[in-house]
Amino acid sequence: MKILITGGAGFIGSNVADTYLKAGHKVIIVDNLVTGKRRNINPEAVFYEMDICDENLSQIFDKEKPDIVNHHAAQISVPLSVENPLMDITSNVYGWVNVLQNCINSGVKKVIYISSGGAIYGEAEEYPTTETYNPKPLSIYAINKSVGEDYLYFYRYQYGLEYTILRYANVYGPRQISSGEAGVVSLFTEKLLKGDIPTVYRYDGEPDGMIRDYVYVGDVVKANLLALEIGEGDAFNIGTCLETKTRDLYWEIANQLGVNEEPHYGVARKGDLHRSLLSYEKAKRVLGWEPKIGLSEGISQVIKYIKELK
Repeated sequence: MKILITGGAGFIGSNVADTYLKAGHKVIIVDNLVTGKRRNINPEAVFYEMDICDENLSQIFDKEKPDIVNHHAAQISVPLSVENPLMDITSNVYGWVNVLQNCINSGVKKVIYISSGGAIYGEAEEYPTTETYNPKPLSIYAINKSVGEDYLYFYRYQYGLEYTILRYANVYGPRQISSGEAGVVSLFTEKLLKGDIPTVYRYDGEPDGMIRDYVYVGDVVKANLLALEIGEGDAFNIGTCLETKTRDLYWEIANQLGVNEEPHYGVARKGDLHRSLLSYEKAKRVLGWEPKIGLSEGISQVIKYIKELK
């Protein structure tokens, strides 16, 4: 198949591109390289440097005629979305609708949409959270990701565009950028390797920081591979159902690097959730997917990757 990946030079998208190519598919990457890196782009892929909001995106769709679109392009920072809502709307709503319109106009058969199980459910009362829980987003980023799912329902009903939604937990691994909450594993690792002590953000009464579900990128790409063939018209949590407190995450990284200093502590930022934990039972039952890489092993791969970049 011919697969177009938006955000394919980014952390997760580039790993997905590599996996699709290994599986024998033809891959087209569209990325504006704002957070994506040229070094991440597989030379076997066809690459276009372009923003998904660009009206010239239609030229790429008309030329390449992809069978499937995998949509990873996004503004990913929760705090930034709260500070600058219009920036988030531009990328995560306007840009997404631009992609969808081009899918319809060029005959795309299916879209794999990357949503955020780590954000859209808000402070969920169901814990761990399943896909049946009604999203209660508490950040602009989360709102727009949830809205992005709603557009899919419309485009499927109106035009017959098939889709699968993957709701990621907090993904980490090689190629992750160290900015925002999404990049906390890389951020902690980079700082500690430089001899700096990172900051653990927390709410009053929660000394160990927020609770998150960290899933390794190598497991995530397998879900993207499975979604090519199954999961139509449905949404799936992609996480581990294992909770990790931010302070414990820090000490896992610090111990692997031989650091014995306590982290700094800071007040939780706007948009930060107290806790997030995803059930992956549905993904296991329908997609045949489940996580394989544990946090300790995954962090060792991040450390190895960052050391090799130096």
